[in-house]
Amino acid sequence: MPGLVPTWSVAVVLVVTLLLANLPFFSDRIFVVGPRRSPKSVAWRLIELLVFTAVTAVIGRTLESHLGQVSPLRWEFVAVWVCVVATFAFPGFVWRYLRRH
Repeated sequence: MPGLVPTWSVAVVLVVTLLLANLPFFSDRIFVVGPRRSPKSVAWRLIELLVFTAVTAVIGRTLESHLGQVSPLRWEFVAVWVCVVATFAFPGFVWRYLRRH
């Protein structure tokens, strides 16, 4: 079943992206294992989000390279990927900044 493996890899990348996009908003530790910052600044959360975005992109490219030929990385793909990560990070942002305490 050659069609099953690419579908599985896409699902893995999307689930990892969903988890890593929300992680900066649910943890007060820097990169989840670092020192606790209470409250952690928005700048730290954005830096973590950018690093986790790069990590998920590397995971996706690695899975793509194991499946076959790697497609060229153009600016359109990067723009869409940033929008996907921002959309996936929205629940964590709402939980951290918009809910009533």
